Amino acid sequence: MKRIAIVGGGIAGLSAAYELARTREDNSAASCTFTLFEAAPRLGGIVATERRAGFVVECGPDSWVSEKPAARTLAVELGLADALIGSNDRWRKTYLAEGRTLTPLPDGMRMMVPSNWAALLASPLLSWQAKLAYLREPKMAAALQASALENADNNHDESVRDFVCRHFGAEAADAFAAPLLAGVFGGDIRSLSARAVLPVFTQIERTHGSLILGLQARLRAAANNSAPADASIFTSLRDGLGTLIERMEQRIPAASLRRNTRVQAIERTGQQWRIRTESNGALAEEIFDSAIVAVPAHVAASLLAPLDAEMPTLLPQHASSAIVVALAFAPERAAALRIPRGFGFLVPQRQSATGHPDSQAALAQRALLACTFVDQKFPHRAPPGAILLRAFFGGHPAPALLGESDATLATLALQSLGTLLGRLPEPEFSVVQRWPLSLPQYAVGHLQRMEQLQQRAARLPGLHLVGNAYHGVGLPDLIAAGCTTARTAIGAACAQSSTAKPPATRTRP
Repeated sequence: MKRIAIVGGGIAGLSAAYELARTREDNSAASCTFTLFEAAPRLGGIVATERRAGFVVECGPDSWVSEKPAARTLAVELGLADALIGSNDRWRKTYLAEGRTLTPLPDGMRMMVPSNWAALLASPLLSWQAKLAYLREPKMAAALQASALENADNNHDESVRDFVCRHFGAEAADAFAAPLLAGVFGGDIRSLSARAVLPVFTQIERTHGSLILGLQARLRAAANNSAPADASIFTSLRDGLGTLIERMEQRIPAASLRRNTRVQAIERTGQQWRIRTESNGALAEEIFDSAIVAVPAHVAASLLAPLDAEMPTLLPQHASSAIVVALAFAPERAAALRIPRGFGFLVPQRQSATGHPDSQAALAQRALLACTFVDQKFPHRAPPGAILLRAFFGGHPAPALLGESDATLATLALQSLGTLLGRLPEPEFSVVQRWPLSLPQYAVGHLQRMEQLQQRAARLPGLHLVGNAYHGVGLPDLIAAGCTTARTAIGAACAQSSTAKPPATRTRP
């Protein structure tokens, strides 16, 4: 009987465990067993949902990009087809905070690429020089494509800002790309890798040169493929993404899940792996044939260093922290609010905060990256007539706020949002969730480092790496990676010819 260890119960590790359990049910890997170790009392990592008083509050991601199939496929497998909901795209408008004013982004924008010329040229967010840069971009297609192909041949990477500047200029990079990506990565486009963060656009550049012409071609192809007219940009679940976690847990044998168990070390012993753990003060070790490491980058670095001193240097060296604060307003209080129609707003980081620079309020304003109008973005998120706002704090100022109490953070969120939405009343309740070091920064050269990391990991048979530090941070990416890694581990573990019986667990007080 071959044994597989999964270190980390976030969405990637849990997806791996689910795939192993599902495969065993199909009898295609009956000779393999597995154990998942999670340091926290709950599984799912940053996927967490709180349901209260008719509100569905997402404490982490609120949806996935619909065009990526892995999350939807998993939901259907778990019997959640009827629970799938699409975003209210008829209300899909995103605003940009300019001073104390919210100005809508031009309709038809795909990140920083326009599909609606009239909306772009009418937007007050860009100067006439920036609009001219957009108009010139399609005429540069041949030169842009030649440069992209040459860079691809040389395995050259560049920052997101440099990539966007080559196409549309610095103003577009700072006005559109910077706030949009800050809301996803909490990072700086001057250091984020274009190849890793914008893979769709770098591919369009290689095939079309012009991002505008390439996007138009993709939209025509989608229309010709008879894509559903009502297909939504984002997909979620009626009762929150936490439902995915709950359903996967139900499909995994309870004996295979070890919550509140921290893995302290992973050691190579012959052709097998020794996993040293600590749980409630008790130390233990077990032997496995394979180890799937599905923990955040900084935790993975500490576990991998004794195995290969070079591997930690190839992992993302920086990760940003985030704080999510949700404010729920019951109908009687929500009636006084004047929230604009749309999905929410983004805050460019060049916007300066008001007040004393060292005050908590000024710090919170600098850390505010985005706000989602949750009840407008998705149905079934709030009772009729109620309003649910979700503030996202991140970037360089966020760590200074992590130690504040929930009550203080809720007050700061109320004040920060009030400067842009008008004075807000006290909410019926608030939900505060801290995510320290949760967003790895894919710096320039990231994909090359991942190739080198994979090569070094291949020298350690049975070791598998998965999670948001490697090849994507979205739910579909992590689910697909977790399931694929599980199948790879099954094949590797069950192909081994070793017949040595693993020693029993040894517990040391």
